[in-house]
Amino acid sequence: MKRICTGILTVFSLATVAAFAQSTGTTTTTPVTGQTIQERKNNQQERIGNGVENGSLTAGEAANLEKKESNLNKEERDMREDDNGKLTTADKAKLTRQQNRLSSDIYKQKHDAQVQPKTNNEVNTRDRLQQERIGQGIKSGQLTAGEAANLEKKESKLNKEERTDRAANGGKLTPGEKKQINHQQNGLSKQIYNKKHNAKKRG
Repeated sequence: MKRICTGILTVFSLATVAAFAQSTGTTTTTPVTGQTIQERKNNQQERIGNGVENGSLTAGEAANLEKKESNLNKEERDMREDDNGKLTTADKAKLTRQQNRLSSDIYKQKHDAQVQPKTNNEVNTRDRLQQERIGQGIKSGQLTAGEAANLEKKESKLNKEERTDRAANGGKLTPGEKKQINHQQNGLSKQIYNKKHNAKKRG
């Protein structure tokens, strides 16, 4: 009798475990929904923000990536407007493919040979601090992709100007050039603050 009871309990336990495994197995694949697309967008921005902060993304690379992100966001908004605020299955599939490509671009740009200049002088140190502020704004959602693209485009232009000045003066900046670049960085610093504290947030 004891053996029979033990056998029954064993069978019951195995059946329970199997049922649990089967029920949990059905939840492992999450369908593509508007929410998962939003989470993916947030993740992409987190990765870009980290790259801007740690210097693995140059201002030009970040501007390019954020421009693509901004275009993708606009496309999603247009899709939702066409379907009463929702995304069709085809819309979701298309957005996912585009996000996959952007994800690959982010990885490549963060792991190529291009990096932000070393902070071995006053100008480059200031530049890196600006980049850290932009990176933090991207990660926190205070900066939209469009705002970040605009700021990074200006940062990239300023960096190019600095390189041109240095090339014309044996790798150095004249006092006048330093003053001019510092003036432009002050202007960019105000723009970073204003864009991080306006009403626009990452959607």
